Amino acid sequence: MDQQLRVFISVVEKQSFSRAAEELHMTQPAVSQYIRTFEGNLGMKLLDRTNKYVRLNKAGEIVYHHAKEIVGLYARMENLLMDLTNKVSGVLSIGSSYTFGEYVLPHVIANMKKSYPEVHPSVTIENTEKIAELVKGHQIDIGIIEGNIKEDSQLEKEDFLEDRMVIVASFNNSLTQNKGTIDLGELERQTWILREEGSGTREAGEKIFQRLGIRPTNLMVFSSTQSIKEAVIAGLGVSLLSEIAVQKELLHNNMKIIEVEGLPYTRNFSIITASPYQTKALQELIRMLKEYGLKRG
Repeated sequence: MDQQLRVFISVVEKQSFSRAAEELHMTQPAVSQYIRTFEGNLGMKLLDRTNKYVRLNKAGEIVYHHAKEIVGLYARMENLLMDLTNKVSGVLSIGSSYTFGEYVLPHVIANMKKSYPEVHPSVTIENTEKIAELVKGHQIDIGIIEGNIKEDSQLEKEDFLEDRMVIVASFNNSLTQNKGTIDLGELERQTWILREEGSGTREAGEKIFQRLGIRPTNLMVFSSTQSIKEAVIAGLGVSLLSEIAVQKELLHNNMKIIEVEGLPYTRNFSIITASPYQTKALQELIRMLKEYGLKRG
């Protein structure tokens, strides 16, 4: 059954029997047989398929959601059993929101690999809302998020690092030329380049608007911090970003912080987990994240 689940998941995510076969190092007929057997065991079709596409039907959506959770739990069980050897090893699935995941997490993982080469991390970068959903569904071992999430008894949340949020613009923006007090009306009229709903950075932006008493109407939405930085540098508008994310750009004078009374705005990066059973690898990652937070604090 475990292999049937893995084949089914691969076909769904690759949207193709042939691409799934390639990923799993199997023949396409073997993949097709696994799916037929799986559907036969469940007594219903899970996939709508033609020569052009493979798609989940309603039954398939239910099975896919639970299959991901089952495979995640099975992998965690294997890792916990491996821990009985007292070695820090095994697969470690990490989810992170964009700011921490793109600018800090790679360095933490590099340090971990130096100390524990037998740990094999896999990383998923998504917005805060999605990472919380994956942790709750046991599809990843740990989430590192920015901002708040809805209270949930299934999730353990612990703050470990304070983050400063600043308003940034290109050097050609009129606000960066102003050496006096910033006119909030002019700030409100700017094009604001923001992340999508569900992002911790977007949540911080909305709170800043409330704090400053402004309601910008000219908004542009990008799905990654890197694309927002490029848009700001290109002169498309202003944004609210983590100081962690813009250190290089500030150093090389590609953008400038707009000093506004009441800023910078601070928020926390947090660790979230869902399982009371933690592998040694996960425990060590959490220790290293907290250590990083203490050094930055």
